[in-house]
Amino acid sequence: MQHVKMYTTEYCPYCVQAKNLLQRRGVEQIEEIRVDHDPKLRIAMMQLTGRRTVPQIFIGATHVGGCDDLIELDRAGELAALLAAA
Repeated sequence: MQHVKMYTTEYCPYCVQAKNLLQRRGVEQIEEIRVDHDPKLRIAMMQLTGRRTVPQIFIGATHVGGCDDLIELDRAGELAALLAAA
């Protein structure tokens, strides 16, 4: 199972939805980086992803994108393979 990292904020329904989907797909641990606690973390996220919205999800070294991107990856049947990749 790949390492999953997610940039989040406290009050973000899309973050919750993405975490729930990942947990349903067997992800037991998600490294959450709370960008609402430190503005420098949001700046770093924006530099890394080119986006300012949360969540921003990484599976291993792959930037998946946001919640909608994660859902689409799952619907396409590609999420399980990405999570399982060594």
